[in-house]
Amino acid sequence: MIVAPFTAFTKDGEIDLSKVESQKKFYKDNGIAGAFICGTTGEGSSLTIPEKKLLFKEWAKFKDENFVIIAFLGGTSLKECQELALYAKECGIDAVAATAPYYQKPSDTAALCKFCDSIAASVPDCPFYYYHIPSLTGVDFSMYDLLQKMDAAIPNLGGIKFTFENMMDYQLCLNYKDRKYDILWGRDEMLLPAIAIGAQAFVGSTYGYHAPVYNEMIQEFEKGNIKKAAELQLAANRFIELLGKYGNGCGKAFMKAAGLDLGPCRPPLNTLSDGQYESFAEDLSRLPFEQYKNKFNL
Repeated sequence: MIVAPFTAFTKDGEIDLSKVESQKKFYKDNGIAGAFICGTTGEGSSLTIPEKKLLFKEWAKFKDENFVIIAFLGGTSLKECQELALYAKECGIDAVAATAPYYQKPSDTAALCKFCDSIAASVPDCPFYYYHIPSLTGVDFSMYDLLQKMDAAIPNLGGIKFTFENMMDYQLCLNYKDRKYDILWGRDEMLLPAIAIGAQAFVGSTYGYHAPVYNEMIQEFEKGNIKKAAELQLAANRFIELLGKYGNGCGKAFMKAAGLDLGPCRPPLNTLSDGQYESFAEDLSRLPFEQYKNKFNL
C-alpha cells in the first residue's frame, strides 16, 4: 500500500513542512510502503510551484529502501510538469506522475501519450506514471489503448495509477506483457474486488488513517477467507461513507481523530467546523475506528 498523504497547512493556510517527518513515521508504522505526494488528497491543484518544490525536497529527506516517494507534478501545463519533474529528480524522488490536462483536454490517446512522453523524456532515468482519474479530469480513454501507445513511446514508463471503476480496463492493463508495468489500484472502496482480479499494489488516501483494516483484509483474502475479507471491506466502506456525509475536508478530520492534526484545508475544500467535528466524532464512535485506526509505534 502507498498512501496519498494530505498536505499539512498552518492555521494561516501556509504549508507546514514540520509535519512531514511525523506523517512518514505514522504511515510506515502502519505498514505503508510509500507516499504519492501532492496529488488529489494532497490538494496538489491548490499548491504553487514553489510550494510543491518545498514539499518534494522535504519528503525526499524521509524516503528509504522500504518507503518510496512518488511526486505528482500536475497536468494542465506541460512546461510546469517538466520543471517539477526535473526538480523532483534533483531531490532524489523515486518516481514522478502526471494526469491528463483537464482544461484544454487531449482529443485522443495519441495526443495524451505525446503529452506524457514530453514530461517523461525530461527525466529519462526516472520512472513516470500516468494518473488516471476521469471523475476529476473528465478525460476517460481506454487505459489499455493508452498503455500500448506509452509502451512504444516512453522507455521510462513505470505504469498507471488507476483511479476508476472500469475493472475490465484495469485487468487488461495489469496483465499487459506479462505484468510489465505497475498498475496501481486507486479506489480504496473497491480494494477487495481489485485484489480478486490480481491487484498487488495500491494508492489511497484512507490508508493514511485506517490502514490496519486493509492489511487485515488482504491477509484474510490470501488465506482464502473471502467472507471475512468482504466484512472488512464493508467496515472500511462504513468509514468512507462519512466522507460523503461531511465532504472533502473530512479526510483531515479522520487524521485528527487518529492522532495527527494536519491543519485546515484550502478553499474550495471545506474544513470541518468545531460543531461538525463533534458530530463527525460521534458518528465515528459508533464504528470500530479505535480498532482499525493508524497508531504510532512508540
